Amino acid sequence: MHTRTLGTTGPVVSGIGLGLMGMSDLYGPADDAESIATIHAALDAGVTLLDTGDFYGMGANEMLLRDALAGRARDDAVISVKFGALRGPDRGWLGYDGRPAAVRNFVTYSLRRLGTDYIDVYRPARVDPAVPVEETVGAIAELVKEGHVRHIGLSEVGAETLRRAYAVHPISDVQIEYSLLSRGIERDLLPAARELGVGVTAYGVLSRGLLSGHWKPERELGEGDFRLSSPRFQGENLRRNLDLVEALRAVAEARGATVAQVAIAWVASRGTDIVPVVGARNRLRLSESLSAEGLELTVDDLGAIERAIPPGAAAGDRYNAASMRHLDSER
Repeated sequence: MHTRTLGTTGPVVSGIGLGLMGMSDLYGPADDAESIATIHAALDAGVTLLDTGDFYGMGANEMLLRDALAGRARDDAVISVKFGALRGPDRGWLGYDGRPAAVRNFVTYSLRRLGTDYIDVYRPARVDPAVPVEETVGAIAELVKEGHVRHIGLSEVGAETLRRAYAVHPISDVQIEYSLLSRGIERDLLPAARELGVGVTAYGVLSRGLLSGHWKPERELGEGDFRLSSPRFQGENLRRNLDLVEALRAVAEARGATVAQVAIAWVASRGTDIVPVVGARNRLRLSESLSAEGLELTVDDLGAIERAIPPGAAAGDRYNAASMRHLDSER
């Protein structure tokens, strides 16, 4: 697999990363054995970037990753961890905590659950509105000096916040949703990141399954699946979005590829400073996604893709109203 560097100061990682959230949380039940087998298959295929969060399954996802990496060299993986999201016993969301003391507490528990001495990229999941981002990043910078963290990342921030954070310490990358259905970063954030030499790790490249090419309108979502409240999966919005997918399917079939492969390849084509992160939960979907790495889109392909799904064509916001309010990137 080809490699890319996260910004000018970050680590070298695989051209496609693997996001682990769905293996423990927010997409309904998952199979731990299959999840571990999928992580192993990814590593064997050359994937090095593995993304988790301390709040995914309230720590369960980090422990899953620890088990998957058991017996492997620590340097085989570049572990990216998000922190700061607060959860209750009912699995509900209680806000975000970016205080320096909380940062040190969060990282201590993550290191323990992961069974490692250091985290490659450590990032707040969201900006805590009660804490200046300079204080949060300053606390992570102390962890870098102490050797507990190697690089600092951010997640779902706007251009102004990125600049403020970078003034405190170099930022390796911003993790943010970026896909054919979510192109907001092109307006302000992506130009600012490129000006500063900050990379982008793009999650949601298949728009939570909408751009997988496998979604059916009649699909029933299980308890705990956050798409039950996602505007893009509701009623008329879902129908309109799936119409866009069918238009993209025609482009994909002309290239002998799947919808998912074209969607992932499109994100990768936006620049060598962008690394798509796929959320495959099983080996079959992983294999399909990783095959996108060899798909070179031509100028004609890119034009056809733009006509199939023009900028701003998605119906519905990418999160529900409550979650949108926590996105510094959307302000």
